[in-house]
Amino acid sequence: MTAEDTAPTFEAALLKLDEIVQKLEKGDLPLEQSLVLYEEGVRLSRLCHAKLEEAEGKIELLLKDARGDLVLDASGRPKKTPFSGGNG
Repeated sequence: MTAEDTAPTFEAALLKLDEIVQKLEKGDLPLEQSLVLYEEGVRLSRLCHAKLEEAEGKIELLLKDARGDLVLDASGRPKKTPFSGGNG
């Protein structure tokens, strides 16, 4: 099982990130717990950013060809190209 298989969905990560922000904004946590939550928040933020970039790349691949026209497959549906972007 890869890390990608166990990664939360965008929506789950965003919800968890919101919960972390709310806890940190209260300001009543011990420093060590705040640091742990902050680190988790940074990780979730990066994950959300990567998923948004991936989705943006897929959308661009669906919408454009070299002339900026929608590329269709033999059945007339938008042709999909696997997105291989990202910075790891």
